[in-house]
Order: sequence, then C-alpha cells, then structure tokens
Amino acid sequence: MTICSVNNVTKSFGGNIIFENISLEIKNGERVGLVGRNGSGKTTIFQLLTGMESLDAGAIHMKKGTRIGHVAQIPKFDEGMTVYDVLSSAFKAEKELEREMRTLEKNMAEEQETFALQKLMERYGVIQEKFAFLGGYEIEANMMKVANGLQVTELFPRSFLELSGGEQTKVSLAYMLLQKPDLLLLDEPTNHLDLFAVEWLEQFLKEYNGTIMVISHDRYFLDEVVTKIFDLEDGEIHVYHTNYSRFVEEKEERLLHEFQAYQEQQKKIKKMKEAIKRLREWANQANPPNEGLHKRARSMERALERIEKLKKPILERKQMGLQFEGQERSGKDVVVMKEVSKGFADHPLFNEANLHVRFQERAAIVGRNGTGKTTLLKLLLEEIKPDAGEIRIGSSVKIGYLSQHAYGNMKSNVLEAFRECVAVTEGEARHILAKFLFYGPAVFKKVTQLSGGEKMRLRLAQLMYQDINFLILDEPTNHLDIESREVLEEALEQYNGTILAVSHDRYFLNKLFEKTYWIDDRKLFEFVGNYAWARQKWEEKLEKQVIKQQRQGRKSMETAPVKKKEARKIEEIETELMHVEEDIYTLECKMEEVVGVEMLEQLYEEKTKKELLRADLYNELENIVE
Repeated sequence: MTICSVNNVTKSFGGNIIFENISLEIKNGERVGLVGRNGSGKTTIFQLLTGMESLDAGAIHMKKGTRIGHVAQIPKFDEGMTVYDVLSSAFKAEKELEREMRTLEKNMAEEQETFALQKLMERYGVIQEKFAFLGGYEIEANMMKVANGLQVTELFPRSFLELSGGEQTKVSLAYMLLQKPDLLLLDEPTNHLDLFAVEWLEQFLKEYNGTIMVISHDRYFLDEVVTKIFDLEDGEIHVYHTNYSRFVEEKEERLLHEFQAYQEQQKKIKKMKEAIKRLREWANQANPPNEGLHKRARSMERALERIEKLKKPILERKQMGLQFEGQERSGKDVVVMKEVSKGFADHPLFNEANLHVRFQERAAIVGRNGTGKTTLLKLLLEEIKPDAGEIRIGSSVKIGYLSQHAYGNMKSNVLEAFRECVAVTEGEARHILAKFLFYGPAVFKKVTQLSGGEKMRLRLAQLMYQDINFLILDEPTNHLDIESREVLEEALEQYNGTILAVSHDRYFLNKLFEKTYWIDDRKLFEFVGNYAWARQKWEEKLEKQVIKQQRQGRKSMETAPVKKKEARKIEEIETELMHVEEDIYTLECKMEEVVGVEMLEQLYEEKTKKELLRADLYNELENIVE
C-alpha cells in the first residue's frame, strides 16, 4: 500500500529551479535512502513532504491519518523540562490512557449499581486494550532502550534548553523515535552520533515497523538500513530497488546504457540531416528544380523534429581537485605519547595513555562521544597540557590540523580566508578555489554564510597548499557529500606524509587506516588493523573479560558461603516475584469479566495486597544487592 506519492512536483527558489516535474512513490514499510550531491534539493523534498515548503506545481498525496516524524529543527519544549521530561512527553497518548484507567479503577471500586458498573468495566476493557496495543506497559523499557542506544541517559537530569546543539539534536532524535511515527524522515541522523550509537540506530531502524526515508552520506549506514534508493540528480529522480553499494553499480550501468543510446540517436540524427541536405542539393541541381525531392526533404525534416531528443548523460561530473603538495619528509618517529593522563575537574578522560605514530603511518582514533578523542588531538597540537606524562613531536614534523569546528577568521570572505593561509596572487587563488568548486562570485561569499560542506572544502583547500607532512584530522568527512568523501579518500591514499584522524565514518576508517587506537574506560588500546579488525578484536577482548569475571564469580561463591546464601535468596525472591506478577495479571483479567459488585471489590482488594507484596519483594531484593 502506498503511504505517500509525489506527482509532477516542481520547486524553485529565487528563480532557480531545484527540480521540475519529479514523481516518486513510497510504499508502507519501505526503507528508502534519498541520495544526491549537496544542494541537489534533498532537504527541500523533506520540507515539501512535511508542508514546511509549498509546491510551485504538482501534488503530494499522503495516506489519510499518516503521522510524520521529522527533526528539521530543534523542537520547542517548556522551560525547566529535563531531558527525562522531554522523552517522557513522547508518550502523551499512553499516559492519558493510563490516567483514565486509574480513574476507572477507582470508580469501579466505589460503584454499587450493577448496570453502571458493567458500563465502567466495558470502558475499562476498551481503554486497557488500547493501552496495551500502544505499548503502555513497556513505556519505561522502551524509553531506556532508545536513551541507552543514543547515549542520552546521562543527560536525563539536565535541562533540555541548557544542552549543546549536538546534544539537543540527539535528544530530539530519541524523542521522535519514541513517538513511532508512520513515516520517519531522517536528515543526516548519524552526524552527532558516535560509532556505537550509529550501529545501534541501524539495528533499530531495520526492526522499525513504520516507513523510513533517510538522507545520509554514510555509505555503511545506507547499506545496512535501506532497501530502495531515490537518486536526485539534475532535478530528476531515478529509483533503484537495492541498497547503496548495488545502486552505485546499477547507476553506472544505466548511465553507460543511456550514453550508448544517446550516441546511436546522434548518429541517426546526423544521417537524417545529411540525407535532407543531399535531397535539397539534388532537387536544386535539376532543371527545373525537382519538387518531389524537396517534398521528401521536408517530410524527413518533420520526422526529425518529431524525434524525442535524448539528454546527453553526464558520465564525469565536476569534483574537487584534491591533491596534496609535495613536502619535506619528517623523522621516523612523528609523535610519541608516554604514560599521558588528562582530565577536567572531577572528570578524568584517560590515564597513562601511550601512542606512537611513525612516518607515513595512517592511524585512527575511535571511541564513544565524551571519551576524549578531540582532547587527545589538542594535546598533540600543544593547545592544552597533559596532567601527567610526556608528549614528544618528532624532528622536521610540520602539522596541518583540520578541525570539525574552527575555520579561522569568520569575517573574511572565501578568497581572503584562503590567501590568509596560502601566499598566492588573487588570480592563482581563484584558480585553486575553482578546483574546490568555488566559482565566480562564490569566492566573495563570507565564511559565516558557508554551509558545513563548503567550510570543509575551504579548509581542505587551505591545507592542500601548505608545507605539511603530518595531517591531524577531526571528523574530516562531516558535511561532505559522498562524491567529495571519495575524492578526499583518493587524495589521502596518494598522500606520502603521516595521518592521524578521529572519525565515525566506518567506510573512511576501513579504507585508509592500518592502525586503530580505541579509547574506553579511561584507557587507550592499540590495534594493528583497520576499524573492522579493531572492532572484532575489541569484542573478543570483552568476551574474555566476561568469561574471566564469571569464573571469578563462581570461585568467590565457592569460597564465600555467605554470598552463596545471598545468591540463593535472590533466586527465591525472583521466583516469588514471577508468581506474584502472574497472580496480578490473572486478577486483572478476572476484574474485566466479573459482574457482581461484591466479587469486584474482593478481587480489587486481593490485587492491592499482591501489589503491596510485590513492592516488599522488590525492596528486599534491593537490600540484598546493596
């Protein structure tokens, strides 16, 4: 069943046509990836689907009653609402039903008249069924599942309005997922997530019961999540019923086929034009002129006009001209960290960390958000000092740093910002900037007006033309579209210097890096291999730790009879709790069926006693565990 259809839609801004007469169809339960270059109109399509932008022409039909979820901007919440309050507010419908159930339970216990009681019970049954269908009994479990997955549980007590932009975006994403909309529109959902949250989100979306449409430049994410691709290019949409990797192959095949068809048509048109020309020449050479040949020429001309001309497909598009300048080589040891510790206030980040990067090595740093990855880079850049330990930069090392946030003088325009870093003439600067897709008047655009992708391209242009032999990169693929990421990867592959990078782009990490540093539990672990290899070894390491803890646990149980006794008691309480829960459920079912007031009061009283017993058992369990 179709949940959304877009028919012959046209949209333009300021006289520039973004797309014209595009059509697409989204079926219920599909997981669709919307891909295309930055500026191609992907976000505009989302805005049209949600009604944030109006159509110039065409129509959008949405299935009646469809609930759409889209984090286009940070939602507004009341002042003073904590993150926990925000996430809880995603269950408004469930909580309203729960309040009505409690009211009905109270009224049923007090009602004496049989007919009125029957009506109350019927209403209670309907509300309870709806409450269960919406997942009302799993509200807390569902909230914790999403909050843990997106790593926002630590933010629970904090005011939503006091969070950073990235934190607010993560919480807003969690809020939207908990609402379970019928159509989920996700625009770059992985931007503020670390590797582990991204992998959790992938699994969550694969199991999602609704329909999903996602804009993303994360190739692994698209491969894992989507089963259909909408490719938006040159104002047109092409549909591919596959994941991202297969789409790339199918698109190349389609373009080659279209180019062959275009060439065949051009040959046919050329032959027809030559035939028309010859017919006219022959007709004019005759004495008197041959009207029959002129007639044939005119007929062929009309046939030529009726031919629907094929568009010439673009096989190679303009890309960034990314190539690092030659540079003086550094010494063998580029950077060495020995027993380095660093923290802020009462929050230690890592203790006694060791790191050794050699000439021409490609090393990556990974870890959860907040574990100190960017702090580690700042230590190497000598922007901050370690609390303990030693950091040594090797001989002849010239560092180039690509930050995910800082872009130098934000008051300058693109041309000025480039020339502040690279000593070239204005003409040379404009020629270089054109390689980074800054054409004509675009070089006079203020840095403050640039998009995230444009800022990243400008910073890359500045780095390319400096004498650098050690690149330190902090999330270098952020804001870049897929084509630009591929150009960057190719340039870094050819670079003959040393690279140290922080990234959550798994494709980038696996393709370029042969050494991975993993930050966890305030320690820095080294793995010789790319991210996929490091991840495998990390999981093996965790499994070994679990087995070791289990063995130690069994040993301590054997040598400590008191603890063994406590373990038996915990098992007994858990078993009793299970039986009590079953009794409460049985009593609730009987309350729905019973008619007599006396019997209902008796069941309600029994249910209350069981609930008190359940509370006592939980308290007893907590006391033993503590």
